[in-house]
Amino acid sequence: MPIRNVLIVDDSKTELMYLSDMLRKSGFSVVTAENADEAYRRLEQGKPDLILMDVVMPGQNGFQLTRAITRDPKYADVPIIMCTSKNQETDRVWGMRQGARDYVTKPVSQSELMAKIKALG
Repeated sequence: MPIRNVLIVDDSKTELMYLSDMLRKSGFSVVTAENADEAYRRLEQGKPDLILMDVVMPGQNGFQLTRAITRDPKYADVPIIMCTSKNQETDRVWGMRQGARDYVTKPVSQSELMAKIKALG
């Protein structure tokens, strides 16, 4: 199934605008959430084809949210790409252990992100 609808979860408005703009210009439909609670509301409104997940957020962090989403039978099939400034190998490994399918570090390169999305689709 091709990826068309993307949910971006990030507490930075700047990052949300940057990623939303990049994805929309590439033909994706985008919805955004600034925290875990908002992310759950967006999931209830419509299941995305992909989630881009920040790690460092107030309240529930991206690792916890990824684990919760990938363990929920309703959303377990939605791929998650961690999209974070945490660039240590241990962070990447931990993100993958929580259920993420891939991991990109900020600042996000458009070509790298598009290649990772294409690989999932």
